[in-house]
Amino acid sequence: MTDALEATQTEPENALRPGVLGLFDSMIMGIAGSAPAYSIAATTTALFGAVLYGGPAALLYCGFFMFGIVFAFNYLGQMEPHAGASYSWVRRALHPILGFISGWSVVVSALIFMVIATFPAGSSVLSLFSDSWASNKTLITIFGALFFLLMVAAVIAGVTVTVTVQIIMSCVEIVFLLLFAGLALFHAHHVTSFSWSWFSPSIFTHKGSSGFVAGALLAAFYYWGWDVTANLNEETKDAKRTAGIGGLLAALVVFLLFEVFTIATNLVLTPATLTNDNNAADILQVLGQAVWHGWGGKLIVVGVLLSTVATLETTLIQVSRTLFTMGRDHTMPAALGTTHNVRKSPIVATVVVTVISLGLFVGSQYIGSVATILNDGYSAIGLQICLYYSMAGLSVVILYRRQLFKSVKNFLFMGLWPLLGAIFMGFVFVKVLPGLDTTTKWIGLGSVALGIVPIAFFWKKSDYFRAPSKEDRHAVLEEFVQDL
Repeated sequence: MTDALEATQTEPENALRPGVLGLFDSMIMGIAGSAPAYSIAATTTALFGAVLYGGPAALLYCGFFMFGIVFAFNYLGQMEPHAGASYSWVRRALHPILGFISGWSVVVSALIFMVIATFPAGSSVLSLFSDSWASNKTLITIFGALFFLLMVAAVIAGVTVTVTVQIIMSCVEIVFLLLFAGLALFHAHHVTSFSWSWFSPSIFTHKGSSGFVAGALLAAFYYWGWDVTANLNEETKDAKRTAGIGGLLAALVVFLLFEVFTIATNLVLTPATLTNDNNAADILQVLGQAVWHGWGGKLIVVGVLLSTVATLETTLIQVSRTLFTMGRDHTMPAALGTTHNVRKSPIVATVVVTVISLGLFVGSQYIGSVATILNDGYSAIGLQICLYYSMAGLSVVILYRRQLFKSVKNFLFMGLWPLLGAIFMGFVFVKVLPGLDTTTKWIGLGSVALGIVPIAFFWKKSDYFRAPSKEDRHAVLEEFVQDL
């Protein structure tokens, strides 16, 4: 590669630890990033409120288009393994400013998520002892912050420690999820009968297109996180292929888990339970008690805890790697682009994110109820997800446009499917925006707009903002074509 920007990325002091993650490690990190137990526990009530019994359909249709983005990340990673992922790829395909905004969207969505993810963590721990404690926002804040700091320690220890912890937590989580999925599906007392209409587009007619796009926005939040495999590709063996395949396998696993549990909640829980704000942060605990009353039902809380800690870890990895690449490229303060001498983890970026996240988390307890914080946060993150996923889907089509018609495989997985995914994400973004309240818009779009500040400050200081030369783009593409 001839780009001056990329030439700086091989400096030893700026290097992450290469080649330490295998395919299984990558898949586990992707599953942990999507956090099936956490996503189900924290988002089910919001999804039911948006589409009623249409949750399986929302997850199915959004999942189809989401796989277009998964394929986009797979092929973009084959061209250029980069810890910044879409931050680098969108720059090369579209424009440096759009590339930075794509990376900035990852940063702000991760920061918002780390605020709202700590609520279910604290609530789940407290629910083991007292239901009243589990709805006490002050106690939730204290216990959530403690869990967050434990997770930070594991991330600072290095990616090899982190992935070992993730394998243990995610495997136990999946076992508990499969156990309670079976208990729910074969429960003797279903309050609602199963219906194939739950998968039909007609299920959204009660609210028209607004119901569908609201459900799709929340479904995007469900799936979000598998792309942490791309941010770890500089630390992955056979980086051009392993990270992308790991992301594909992770997305498939979480898709199946989400569908099964959404069906299970429709069968077992009443509409009153699913729309109760007091259940907003721990609906899985309610489901656990419905199918296995007593301490047995609390086992699912362990799954939620493990999932929450796991996804907080992967989110911190994702945002710290993105900020690390920004510091390395001098689009943010250069100190962010340094790593620990021994652990080779982005220590400065991790500490900065920790301080900001804890400050936002503690401050958020004064905004409103837990349910309000969660619902506003999910929708705001959904906007940001749609933004950077759509740009990534469009980027792969533009970068590989000369390869699309050379085979059916190329046309489908490099072109048509990613393009449909990009269009769908853009459609959801545009359609849902008018229906969101002012707070959600300010959180979702205002935080993205803050990216203008570092762009303006570092515009003349970083080669990142100089578009790659034609020769450089051709050299990278030729290398990719040779590896096909």
